Order: sequence, then structure tokens, then C-alpha cells
Amino acid sequence: MDVLTWTYIIVGITFALYIGIAIWSRAGSTKEFYVAGGGVSPLANGMATAADWMSAASFISMAGIISFAGYDGAVYLMGWTGGYVLLALLLAPYLRKFGKFTVPDFIGERYYSNTARTVAVICALIVSFTYVAGQMRGVGVVFSRFLEVEIETGVVIGMIIVLFYAVLGGMKGITYTQVAQYCVLIFAFMVPAIFISIQMTGNPIPQLGMGATVTGSETYLLDKLNGLSTELGFAEYTNGSKSMIDVFAITLALMVGTAGLPHVIVRFFTVKKVKDARKSAGWALLLIAILYTTAPAVSVFAKTNLIETVSGKEYVTMPKWFTNWEKTGLLKYEDKNGDGKIQYYNDKSKNEEFLAAQEAKGYKGSELTIDNDIMVLANPEIAQLPNWVIALVAAGALAAALSTAAGLLLVISSSVSHDLIKKMINPNISEKGELWSARGAAAVAVVIAGYFGINPPGFVAAVVALAFGLAAASFFPAIILGIFHKKMNKEGAVSGMIVGLLLMLFYMLKFKFGIFDGGKEAVDGLKASWWFGISPEGFGTIAMIVNFIVAFVVNSFTPAPPQEVQDIVENIRIPSGAGEATGH
Repeated sequence: MDVLTWTYIIVGITFALYIGIAIWSRAGSTKEFYVAGGGVSPLANGMATAADWMSAASFISMAGIISFAGYDGAVYLMGWTGGYVLLALLLAPYLRKFGKFTVPDFIGERYYSNTARTVAVICALIVSFTYVAGQMRGVGVVFSRFLEVEIETGVVIGMIIVLFYAVLGGMKGITYTQVAQYCVLIFAFMVPAIFISIQMTGNPIPQLGMGATVTGSETYLLDKLNGLSTELGFAEYTNGSKSMIDVFAITLALMVGTAGLPHVIVRFFTVKKVKDARKSAGWALLLIAILYTTAPAVSVFAKTNLIETVSGKEYVTMPKWFTNWEKTGLLKYEDKNGDGKIQYYNDKSKNEEFLAAQEAKGYKGSELTIDNDIMVLANPEIAQLPNWVIALVAAGALAAALSTAAGLLLVISSSVSHDLIKKMINPNISEKGELWSARGAAAVAVVIAGYFGINPPGFVAAVVALAFGLAAASFFPAIILGIFHKKMNKEGAVSGMIVGLLLMLFYMLKFKFGIFDGGKEAVDGLKASWWFGISPEGFGTIAMIVNFIVAFVVNSFTPAPPQEVQDIVENIRIPSGAGEATGH
């Protein structure tokens, strides 16, 4: 069977599974809608958290970034993985013990203020919509290539599916759907990685294959890729070009942004006990590590195969995968010198001798434009794996994008229905009314998310990285101070969140989208003007530091929190059952 038929079969089966689970586990109360009734087992919650966490950015875009950025791409691996450890150790158990449904609910109660709750709701909506934009772009990329439909049509199909199980099942439906989605996405990521590792190095373990010698040769795979890269005028794959301060800033922004992501934090409210929150965090970390330790190997395999397949080869001899991806617009070939061959090299090289040599050969700049987001999806096709494997990767990418999109939509809907309507606008609303308002908010959020999918602001991981920066700039200081600094008051926390969020938004709009300096076309020229040499993806670190400073300064000039609030903060840091052995 061809790829299209296999894709319809595998994607159809997985979608039917997700919808079936949503019907079986539909929510009948607000507690089931918000936190799945609070009775999810640690293993199931760990799988659901892993699926929620590993979005389209992890599945589709991360290995693509590492393919082209090489060593510099490691910031995403370090930041996201380290951030999850930070979340599991510093935040999850304490937030679970506090016992609120949402992050804005925690901030509103901890800082005894509806103003704090409102600011937190606004932050949650901005972060979630920025994040969900990346997921919907991922859905559109997969559908446009593998189901051969327009990106707009693909996004609409994804909207309908995620709306069905997010609105019908709430957190209960999402949780058990995400368990299934984790199984699909991890199988889909590992199968082609194992196939290609055997094909290229003879080693079935991709993590070891990346550091092994090429089959039939004594050359190490990474040495081979370094050689291929330098021949094309790029830096060695294993050497970085980013400044140390930018690497540090991006890594830290991704780490603390992870710890402030509302759709991940809420997962720890779905288990019965604080102890279960710790267990599910451990399970999730183990399950996430399977993909995250494999992604660097996938990036090496994909980049090596791509260069060997296309560079210097005649366009008419390109295999079918090349023309299929050309149709999506994510792979573009322009024959600048009319020789019918694909010249793929670094036309922005700092090596003037290299560029002069290319011009002497009649080359007029690189003729190939490749979107980062196609590397993982195209990898099985480039390696000529069986059609069912290619279709399986499509199903896995959709599982990753939809699982995270569903979690984000729940955050959006609960922020509106629980934190805005129930807690502030209409405290007397019935449970049924609150449930319907949550579903209505989710429906509106899906439509907005769909718009972002059709009109994406950038490639998946770049958009998602900005969401992490926004979370770092706004939520993280308020949450960490809310747990570990009992005398932090509402004035300090709210001031810090507002200043941090506005600063990050300003920097993002100025240097990522060129809003104040001539639009996207001017962005490359603005790099020399980055503050402290830090990119927009890393500026969340600076905005977070400013948030902390503002919070402490304002706190020192304003009244301390009420004693009962300080007592609550003291209590959430005491382990459950402490003092039982001594009778205290």
C-alpha cells in the first residue's frame, strides 16, 4: 500500500481510539472536568504528563533544530529536561498539597487578591495561546504532507478532534486519551530511529548508534557529519556558535519556563495524594527521557541522510519524497545557475574564501531552503523505510500536537470558567453552569488556536520557546515565592508579574517580530542590538530576574501578608504525616 493509504488507516485508527476514550471517560462534574476527579494512578498520570509535556515542538521540531543548529540546539534538550526536574522537585508536590485546580487559583488564594488572580489568568491565557499556536502549526504541517490536504483543512480536522475530547471529557477525557497518545507517539518516534540506526551503523540502539562507526567504514558517524558540514561551508556539527551568555539564558529560560507552565502543573492535581504527585513526576521523567535521549541521534541521522541525498545531485533524479515536501512549501528549490543540480551550502558563511570558491564554480547562493519542522517527518522517507513506518510517524506527530493542545485548551477554559467566572464574576453559578461555561470557553479557544495554526507566527519550536519565556517572566517567580517565601505579599507578586510579562512581550515583539523596527524582514539586522547579546528565546531569564527584583522591592515597602496566609505557606512545605511518630 502507498503512504497515503497507510496514513488514513493508522491515523484513522488512532483518532477513533481517542474519540472512544473521550466518550467512555466523559466528565460529569467540574472536579472531573478540571482534575479528572483527583483519582488518577501515578503511572497513568506519568504517561499523560509525558504526552502533555512532549508537544509538537519535542516530536517534530526539536530534532529539526538540532539537525541545523548542531551543538547549539542542545539548549533545548538541556532546558526542557532540566526544567522538568525543577518542576518535579520544587513545585509539583507543594502545589498538589495546596489543593487548587489551576495556577491562577493558587496565585489568587496565596496572594489573597482577585487582582493577583486576574493577572495570573491573563498570563495563563497569553502563555497558553502562544504555546498552542505551535501545536496547531504542527498539526497543519502533518496533514498537509501526509493526507495531501490544504493546511487550512488539516487544522480544521485537528480542531474538531481535539474539541471533541477536550470539551466532552475535560481533564478526565484528556488524561486517558493522553495515555494512549503517549504510547502512539513514543512508538512512532522510536521505530524509525531504530530502523535508521541499524541501517547507518548496524547498532539497534539509536543513542549508541549516533556515536558508532558508519557501516562498512572505520569513520565515526559524527566525524562524517562534521566533514559533510564543513564541505558545505557550515560550522562543524559538534561545535557551537552561540555566545555562552545566550546559551545560558536560553537554557535557564526554558528550565524555569517549564516550571511555570500551567498545563503541566495542573496534571499534578489529578492524583489522590502528594506522594502520588512525586511518583507520577518520576514516571513522567523516565518516559520523557526515552524520546529526549533519542532526539539527538535522530537529528544526526536526518542531517547526514539529507546532505548525502540532495547536495550536488541532479534535481530530476530526486526521489518522490523531495517533490512531495516541495508541494507543502516547507522545502523549496530554486535553480539559480540553471545547471539542474541542487547546490546546498552555507551562502551566509563567514569564510570569504569558501564563498568565492562557490562563485567561481558558477554557484549563486544556496538553492535549497529547508524548514526545520520537516526533518523528523521526512527522515523515514529519506531513509527509504517502509510506507507503514512513514505513516506511523505522521500519527505520532499528530498525537504529540493534539495531546498538548488539549491540555492547553483545558487551562484556557478553566482559567475563564473557574478563575474568572466562578471566583470573580458570578460566585453563585451552579456546577452545571460552570461546566457549560468551561466547555464554551474551550470551544472559543479552539477556534482562536485554529486561526494561529492557519496563520503561524514561526516554526514550532521557536514559537513554543517564546511561550516558555513568557511563563518564566510571569509565573515562575510568583509560584516559587508563593511556596518558599511566606512574607511575599500580593503587591510584590502582582507588580513582579506585570513588569516581567510586559518586558518579555516588548522584547519578543521588537526582536522576534520586528514590530517597532520594520517588520519580520528587519529581524536579522536587529541581532546586533540584542540586549546583553541575548536572543528573544533566552530573554525570559532577564525578565524573570527583573520580576524577582520588582517583587522584593515592592514587598519591602508594603504590608506583610495576613498571618493565616503565612501559616498556609508554612503548612504546605511540611510533608504529609510529619510528626506522627512523635505524636506532635
